Amino acid sequence: MASEAIYKSGQGYWTRMISAAGFGLLLAQGTFWIWSKFGAGATATGKYVAGALALVFLAGVGSLVFWLLGRNHRTVDFLVATEGEMKKVNWSTRREVMSSTGVVIVTMFAIAIFCFVCDRAFAWGFLQIGVLDNSVLETE
Repeated sequence: MASEAIYKSGQGYWTRMISAAGFGLLLAQGTFWIWSKFGAGATATGKYVAGALALVFLAGVGSLVFWLLGRNHRTVDFLVATEGEMKKVNWSTRREVMSSTGVVIVTMFAIAIFCFVCDRAFAWGFLQIGVLDNSVLETE
């Protein structure tokens, strides 16, 4: 009975649950894809075969996910360590994120305006020395 227990069951709970939810979504999409690929428009026997394939896929991959997230020592230790490290992260406040985002947006516009002015200045300069003709500036 002890060999069937979940390894370190009380540790890394949220990391395991979120990983399981992600794997569950992929598993559901894969099962649906198998059903739609082989079961859509098939005869009654073909639908049974497609259903069986989908169930075998669901059981096989589901068992693999359970083994990875609950029984495999290396994976579980990694997830437990990941959750421990995430608790040490100093998360930014909403105010810090908003002010940093504002700085990025203002800087982006300043660089865009600078590049536009430089482009126009070089185009005008090249037009004056005869490298460009007027049709280049009019089409832009």
